[in-house]
This record gives sequence, C-alpha cells and structure tokens, in this order.
Amino acid sequence: MRSAPLSLTTRGEGKKGARRRTSPVLAAMALASVLTLTATGCGSGDSDANAQASASAASEGDGKITIPDDIRDRLKEHGIDVDKWKNGAWKNWDRDDWLREAQDYINPIIEGLWDPDRMREAEDPDRGVQESDLSGDQGVTDPEPAPVDAKPVSPTYHDNVPEAGKVFFDSPEGTMVCSATVVEDPAHPGKSDMVWTAGHCVHAGKSGGWYRNTAFVPSYNDQALSAAELESASEKDVAPYGVWWADWAQTSDQWIAQGGPTGGDGAPYDFAVIHVTPEEGGSGKSLEETVGSALPVNFAAPAVPQVESITADGYPAAAPFDGETLYQCQDRPGRLSINTSDPTMYRIGCTMTGGSSGGGWVATGADGRPTLVSNTSIGPVNAGWLAGPRLGEVAKGVYDSVSEKFADQS
Repeated sequence: MRSAPLSLTTRGEGKKGARRRTSPVLAAMALASVLTLTATGCGSGDSDANAQASASAASEGDGKITIPDDIRDRLKEHGIDVDKWKNGAWKNWDRDDWLREAQDYINPIIEGLWDPDRMREAEDPDRGVQESDLSGDQGVTDPEPAPVDAKPVSPTYHDNVPEAGKVFFDSPEGTMVCSATVVEDPAHPGKSDMVWTAGHCVHAGKSGGWYRNTAFVPSYNDQALSAAELESASEKDVAPYGVWWADWAQTSDQWIAQGGPTGGDGAPYDFAVIHVTPEEGGSGKSLEETVGSALPVNFAAPAVPQVESITADGYPAAAPFDGETLYQCQDRPGRLSINTSDPTMYRIGCTMTGGSSGGGWVATGADGRPTLVSNTSIGPVNAGWLAGPRLGEVAKGVYDSVSEKFADQS
C-alpha cells in the first residue's frame, strides 16, 4: 500500500472541515425543528430526541414568521435565540456553544441562504490520512488498486442518476459541500424524504459538533453547465428540484466519539442519514416523488470477493475538478482494513478528489436492481483510489431509527 498520505473527499466549494468517525453506538441528530426563517444578508465564507421532527413556523397575516412557543422554548434550552440565529448567530462556533451530542442537533431553515452564488462558493472538507494510520497488523488489505479515471455523467443528470445530489452545510472553516443519494424509506414506500451521505458531512467528530444550515440539492447543475455559465445561472438551473433542508439526521456514535480531521479514525462507520423537507413548502410531494427515484440500501452486501463491480457517484471539487460536474467511477472493489477491531472497508480505483465524499456507491442487488452498498469516505491526496464503509448492523440501526421517527408522518 502506498505511503502517501490519504485525504478525505467531500464535494463542494468553500473551506475545509468535515470529518469521519469511530466509536460504538448510534447517534440521533435531534431537536431538528424545521423553522422557516428569513435570510438577512448571509454571505458566503463567513430537539431533543423526543421532539417532533417537523415543527413548522406559521405565518401571520402581515407576512411575519411566527415560531411556536414550544419550539422557541426547546431552542432556548440550548441557549439559542431564534431571531439572533436568523440574523447571524449561527456563525458563532465557540467550542462551549457548539452542540455536539447526538440529541442536540438543530437545523432551522433560513430561506434563501443557499442561493446559486453561495452554493458555487462552497468547498470540499478535505482531510489527510498518514501512512502510520494504515500500517501494521490491521486485518485484510488487498493491494492498492490501479487508478480508474472518473468519467463525467451525461446531462441531464436526472435522466441518468436521479438519486444523486449535493449536501451543503456551514462549518467553522466556511461554506462546505458533500455528495449524497436519495434512498428508500421503509416506513413510506415510494414517498421517501431520506438522504444518505457520509458521517463527516454532518458532524466534525471528536474535535467538534454538528454542522449547520444543512441542505440537500438533488440533481445539482442538472444540465452540466460550465463554471462560467453557472455564474449567471438561475436558481432553477442550479437546483431544478428545489432545496431540501435537513429536519433530522443521524450518524454513528463511532464517528462522534473518534472521528478526526486526519487519519482513518471512524472511517468504517463514516455514514449518515438525513431526513429532509422542502425549503419553500413544496407541492406536497416527497423528495422521492419529486425526483422520481430512490435507491434501496443493502445492509448485508456480500463479501468483497463476491462483488463484481461498484459504481461511485460524486461531484469532485479539488483540482483538477471544480465541483460543478457529476462524475462516476466503476471498478471491482478490494479490501482496506484500517483497524482490526473495525469492519473492513471497500476500496476502488478512482481519480475523484475532495468534494465527492458522501457520494453513493452502487452495486447490483440480488433482485437485479441498483442498490446502495456504501459511500465515499476517504482517499489518497494524489487521488488514485477511494474507500467506503461496508454497511452492517450499525448502519442499519441509523437508517431504521430515522425512518421510525417519521413513520407516523403522512
């Protein structure tokens, strides 16, 4: 295996700061109150576990937003004033005020925050893994795969990979982006509002807390416009199926407890599920109905030798890519073991760079359908391969928990 340091990949433009994780339990992003707020000059770069997952703000006759008292009270328990948050208090990343525990997640909607310019300026949260993190007696690791050139997906992206999109969020380092995939919801067949991504795209791991202003844009830049064309593109061009804000999310406790800015800590558990709601109320249709598709997730995928091919999707942003184009890599996976006590990861040859983190890894399921089996977690600085976690019982627990929280929601 190569001695060059490894780098975590995540889609986007902005600055750096998303992570991965390693510890033993499930973590629920709670208190995710969906509050519709009005953006006031937000520039780029700058619920408890039992709470109802989709509490919406009401509008008075004069057009002002009214936040239900019970929601305000729950937010204030965490020291958060809704009006101050709306007006920029979310930019305070003081360690004492940065919520990090599983039950502390909140993500009030700020209408208009994710405009085309801010999306375009988001960066990938890049990280590195040193040689020492991957050496020694660490289980089965196959020889490093040969690089596979990432190929651009033909537009429109919706016609070819309708489940793919970008996750945007804010971190202490700035505006960030990852890749993500619409997945099925067992509680709502055909009407899923669930999105799969990497754990390090929602939480900073052991050194920090939950990221903020998390939103999903399916089929981002659907027509594959160039970076120059996107400078004058409309919101419809950039986000043809709307902006969907996270109103709940969950990841593994492994990531929260041990994930870090460097090294492979937590990578075998680097996954997350986000539940979303449309920024502007939508048409009453679910995310799955809106994009027309959602992938099933396989939590009992066959061992690496039995997997003939995996296709990874992503929007690589680090050079030579610019984060605006959807790419794919297809390869037969090998095994990567970072720690003998953790599950062995999938690894494929792929030249996608930072910005592709969280993107779905798809294989043919037993029924012949495309099925999600992993997501991009780490890769080397020189972009020759990518690795993603095998999804087992911990991942299934995260997925089922998010689904169950919204099971009674019509």
